[in-house]
Amino acid sequence: MRGLGKSRRTSRAVTVGLCAAAFAAALTAAPAQAHEAGKAAHWAVKDSGSDVRFRGLSAVSRDTAWVAGAKGTVLRTTDGGASWRNVSPPGAADLEFRDIEAFDARRAVVLAIGEGEASRVFRTDDGGATWTESFRNTDAKAFYDCLTFFDRRHGLAMSDPVDGRFRILSTSDGGRSWKVLPNDGMPAAQDGEAGFAASGQCLVSAGSHDAWLATGGGAHARVLHSTDRGLTWKAAETPIPAGDPARGVFALAFRDRAHGLAVGGDYRADQASPRAAALTPDGGRTWTPAAQPPPAYRSGVAWLPHSRTSALAVGPTGTDLTTDGGRTWRTLDTGSYDTVDCTPDLGCWASGEKGRVARLER
Repeated sequence: MRGLGKSRRTSRAVTVGLCAAAFAAALTAAPAQAHEAGKAAHWAVKDSGSDVRFRGLSAVSRDTAWVAGAKGTVLRTTDGGASWRNVSPPGAADLEFRDIEAFDARRAVVLAIGEGEASRVFRTDDGGATWTESFRNTDAKAFYDCLTFFDRRHGLAMSDPVDGRFRILSTSDGGRSWKVLPNDGMPAAQDGEAGFAASGQCLVSAGSHDAWLATGGGAHARVLHSTDRGLTWKAAETPIPAGDPARGVFALAFRDRAHGLAVGGDYRADQASPRAAALTPDGGRTWTPAAQPPPAYRSGVAWLPHSRTSALAVGPTGTDLTTDGGRTWRTLDTGSYDTVDCTPDLGCWASGEKGRVARLER
């Protein structure tokens, strides 16, 4: 029986690997070849039935995804986007949801941003039928931006600097309760430095203990790295331009503890965003600018499933693909999206303004 089980696991791994290769091939093929073969990968827009902006997105699978956005809106699909259920927390219409982390089709944690009590965290265990408010910020100086989870129990949330240091919240029970971590191990913030609540990707994690925090607004766009679930952090400068409240690193993606991508730029539509992407091979200690970056500001980024070299970046002016680990990027689509997320079963989703939600298909 052990041998049979191993054979089945091996067969499944091979099948997933072959599907991932075909998935990547559809993306990386020259446009003419891809269309000729009927395999061109593209964003298939799904009718969400909403017109709010969805900057929060959590993809569970090709079938199941959650989005969160303006006016306290949370939607969920379990049929690949064919239909969406409004599962917004009651009484949340005045809140701005900017990040959501889902564990499956029933359990999710959502973050509302803003000054003081506008920053809140809610959790559901029944697919959004009911929600429990598990955190409400009472410090007028705090402004929470992003969430991340290491596993189903352990997670972090980050706030812009309070008294000169970024503030970190921690949970060890899946978001049912939260505590503010001591800031002794947090480097001092630069003048004007903050996070961007643009895509739910200014705080990300990989593995059981590593987390990264993206910043902008200060003299340098930085990435802070923790190897102990948020207790201590080390800061590294990136080549992405900053020095202005509208510029910096907006999103991060790590495929493991070492290899990461950063995207950003200047979110103002009338401003150029040179050097809008960077990569790291060493867990964020050093960052190298992309030799051929995306052509404009990008707010979201995600590695393609089962790929060591391919990733997608999205923003208001389009979607870009890298197939060499972030060194060069080329534009795939010119639609507007704020965030992107991919799942192991080859489900890639994106969401953004005017209720736009899409799944990558071929």
